[in-house]
Amino acid sequence: MSVLIVALAVCAVAVAGAVVWLRTRWVMVSVSGTSMEPAYRSGDRVWVRRARVRSVRPGQVVVVRLSYPPSWNLAVKDPWSIKRVTAAPGDPVPRDGFDALAHVPEATVPAGCLVVVGDNAADSYDSRHCGYVPGDRLLGVVVRRAGAG
Repeated sequence: MSVLIVALAVCAVAVAGAVVWLRTRWVMVSVSGTSMEPAYRSGDRVWVRRARVRSVRPGQVVVVRLSYPPSWNLAVKDPWSIKRVTAAPGDPVPRDGFDALAHVPEATVPAGCLVVVGDNAADSYDSRHCGYVPGDRLLGVVVRRAGAG
């Protein structure tokens, strides 16, 4: 009987450890808003692999925390946003249409920063308005759609 209890305890600890490990690497996020339409629609759920800036490449879709202007009076401050990476560290700084980056002195995106945009330019608050997104505001890279909510 005691061998069975020990085996069950070991199994429970292993399962708990696996859950903790998965949560440190993966997270599911619900898309809210229209900034990434038509690729992602409000209500879609996506799997996100936690990542650091150095592993992100242009063209990948990421989840970041943007700083919205205080005048927007959002109920949720600094909500997570889903955006497409336009430029990663070392890439040329995009200038055309990027008012917030038009006058930055760097020729390339600085280390630890990203330039992100929404696919739906008419309804997206992104690097065109707020400039670089610091790496500490990156949650991770979207790896697949999990379904619609």
